[in-house]
Formats: sequence, structure tokens, C-alpha cells
Amino acid sequence: MLIPTVEVKINPGRRTANPEHIQELAKSISEIGLLNPITVDHRNVLIAGLHRLEAAKLLDWPEIECTVSSLEGLQAELAEIDENFIRNGLSVVEYGELLLRRKAIYESLYPEARNGGDRKSEKIRSAKCVSDTTKSFVDDTAEKLGVNPSTVRRQIQTAKNLAPEVKEMIRNADAKITKRDALKLSRMEPEQQKEAASQLAAGEIRSVSEYQAAVQADTKQEHPSGDMQLESGASAPAQSFALDGKRFVTVAESIADLKNPDKDCSCTPDGFLAEITAFAQKFRRDIEWYSTPYYEEIFPALTSEQLDYLHQQLALIHSTAESLFQKVKGT
Repeated sequence: MLIPTVEVKINPGRRTANPEHIQELAKSISEIGLLNPITVDHRNVLIAGLHRLEAAKLLDWPEIECTVSSLEGLQAELAEIDENFIRNGLSVVEYGELLLRRKAIYESLYPEARNGGDRKSEKIRSAKCVSDTTKSFVDDTAEKLGVNPSTVRRQIQTAKNLAPEVKEMIRNADAKITKRDALKLSRMEPEQQKEAASQLAAGEIRSVSEYQAAVQADTKQEHPSGDMQLESGASAPAQSFALDGKRFVTVAESIADLKNPDKDCSCTPDGFLAEITAFAQKFRRDIEWYSTPYYEEIFPALTSEQLDYLHQQLALIHSTAESLFQKVKGT
């Protein structure tokens, strides 16, 4: 059916159309016509086809072909967001904000799909079949975008954890800031986010990794003895081992050393402690990941049974480490 172009309503806050894309589309439509109608709801609110609508207006079309969808309210907005995802030129901030809005709508429409959910109530406990057939927001979004669920989780984390001032810097930056750099920014404290984003937007650094390397270098200068503070506030134990520090001038020398059949590869106390130290440092870095806001938001939703299970798992880690220590000490 045809609808007057002036009667099509556009939701406030919707991303503006790309002028260059409108020009190209108008030229194509003038030559071959409108191949795909726009989509509106029963109140003539646009669901899909903003660029097609603007191209029709540019061509001074009084009417445009449309399809009236039965979707309304949040369902219609969800469809509009999904249509926006396929467009080119979305910045990392715009993409993230669409994801956050999609998450809010999806979990409002399908509360049983919410991670954690209200599992303490008898109503939810007895409705297992409902949640079993409803995809989680992450799985549903990943399927529609054709990406891995872990990609959606990272992008959600980025969108939630970036400071508002940093989002503005990214929006206004002349150079495009990548999703990888935005993710790294989101894992920093707000002040560090601002400093790194400012340098990135100004072209003073090419990546967030450069900023992190500079911060690490400054930290080493401030703590030359290596007696740095752990994030928990405790001092790192003084290193009580030393390796030979052997260096090779060329790769060939290194390979020759590895192939040396007479090389003594037996374990030493220093080598053992060096490996344990590397393992402990990696473990601390990895477990800190679970203290980020992405995971913290579901902490209140854990049931008492789930808390008991979590406690058992963490206690198992502690008891395993203690068993190793007692074995070492006993020998």
C-alpha cells in the first residue's frame, strides 16, 4: 500500500540517516524504482527503511510503498534495532548502545531468558519448560548478528563500562577507534579511560596497548625493587629464587641450545619457584576478570544453592593449593 511520505513518523532518538547513502540510494531508486517497501506499524511509525524514506523525500515523492507490520511497542522497536545492526558505519559507541537497548527490550519481553532470573520464586521454579525454550539475550543476538556469543558479551561489557565522557571522545574522534581498543578502555578505571581515550583521539598514541605499556614502564620506575602492591592491598612476596638469565645473540644459538642432547633439563628449586610464580600471577589476573561489572550485576540473582556451590568451587582451589604446599613441606 502507499502512504504519504509526510505521514511517516520517526521515533525520537533514532540514529540519523547517512547523507551520502541517501544520495546514492535516491539515484538508484530514480533509475530502477523502489525494490523493497519501507515497514511501518499501524500508527505509521517507521520500523525499517529510514534511508529509503529519506531518498523518496529527496526525490520529492509524495507517497511511498510500505508494508504495515503487526508488531507494536517493544516488539516493533526490537525489529527496528535489528534492522539498524545491518547498516554500515555504526561507531563502536552506537553499536554498543543499540546492544544495551536491545538487551533491555528483549529481557522485558522475555523475562524468563534473563541471566539468573527470579529463580527463588515458586512460580519460576515450576516453569522450567518456559525458560528451556527461550534463548538468552546473548544467544539470540549472536544468532541474528551471525557472531560468536563471546563477541556479544565483550561488546556489552564495553558499552556498559565505558565512562560517559569517554563515549563522547570516541564519538567526536576524527580517527575511528576500534572495538578492540574500546574493550581495553572499558576494562580500565574511569580516570585511566579518559587519559588513554584523550591520547588516542588526539593521535598521540596508535592503540590503547601503547598507553598500557607506558603506564607499566612508569610503574617499574617507581618500584624498581619489584615490591609492588597487589590489587588486594597486600604486598607481593619478596622473590626468593634466581634464574641464570642466559641470553642468546641469535635465534640459531637458541635453537641449538634447545637441541643440545647433553643439556641438563632437570628441575631445580629456582626453576620450580619461577613456574609457580608465573602460574600464581596468571591465576590472579584471570580471577580478577570475574570482579568486573559484567559479572557483578548477576551476583544478587544467585540462589543460596548456587552460592554454596560457588563457595565449594573456590574452597576446592584453596584446598588443592594447600595440599601441594603440605606435600612440598613434608618432603
